[in-house]
Amino acid sequence: MSTPLDEQQITVSAASLRAMRDEFQRFLMEYRFGLQEVETKISILREEFHEMHDYNPIEHVSSRVKTPDSLVEKIQRKGIDPDFESIRSGITDIAGIRITCSFVTDAYRLFDLLTAQDDIRVREVKDYIAVPKENGYKSLHVIVEVPVFLSTGRVDVPVEVQFRTIAMDFWASLEHKIYYKYERQVPADLLAGLKDAAETAAELDARMERLHREIRGGQPPQPEDAGATTLV
Repeated sequence: MSTPLDEQQITVSAASLRAMRDEFQRFLMEYRFGLQEVETKISILREEFHEMHDYNPIEHVSSRVKTPDSLVEKIQRKGIDPDFESIRSGITDIAGIRITCSFVTDAYRLFDLLTAQDDIRVREVKDYIAVPKENGYKSLHVIVEVPVFLSTGRVDVPVEVQFRTIAMDFWASLEHKIYYKYERQVPADLLAGLKDAAETAAELDARMERLHREIRGGQPPQPEDAGATTLV
């Protein structure tokens, strides 16, 4: 007895969907493993500072791999072709890690230590600490490539790493909540308030770092000097 045509189509469609799902999961798996590689590197640096230098420049680390819904939304927003090679080349922040530091000099120091490792390749640097965005946003962004060795061979995975201070992170969290609440149509008075708060946060960072230097009795490199020698 032959199978009706509509049942054949449903069966093929279900099988195709399962294959697409499995391929998409494998695609995201590469980014998850790449993120784990960077997290391990940061964890080693954090523990070494704690054990050998009696000082921990890292206050907090958070990471994520974009959800399928978030990734699809960005693909549509950027007009990227919905194939894996186009997504790989067009979207570099599928895997992301945020490192919150005590001070600005710590952010640059950790950037130097991470990117100096010989299995890390720097693809792009955006220094919003040295040159903040118009709205006052500050952070040091770097896209690195890290090798992941699978059973099928080596894959170089891009991971976005953000370095910022506690004050910068607090400001960015508030900014995100405001933009989300107003669906990016933020009233002018709130935008002005955000800009003013960013300047206050920067002043706090500078004052706290001066106090920190006085307490430790040392003179670490200034952030502008670190940026000038590193971010070429």
